[in-house]
Amino acid sequence: MLRHEFRPGRAVAGLAMLALAGGYAADAAGAWDASWTFFAPLFASGLWLAATATWVSYRLRRRREARKASAENSAAPASSSGSQAMR
Repeated sequence: MLRHEFRPGRAVAGLAMLALAGGYAADAAGAWDASWTFFAPLFASGLWLAATATWVSYRLRRRREARKASAENSAAPASSSGSQAMR
């Protein structure tokens, strides 16, 4: 049993931010000389990849739930007569 639903967009965003933190740490330690213009596109592309992963997982989740709901609901639709009738 899973405790929570897997969110790939958050995982991608976390990995991108860890890469940024590692780059800044290497720059601060003097092991690597990189300007801030290197980190700005890395940050933007990390956010873009995270948004794309979130959108893809959302679409797949909705498709899976719709397919599951249609498989479970194979009975005839409820009629509009009887106790279900509108007043």
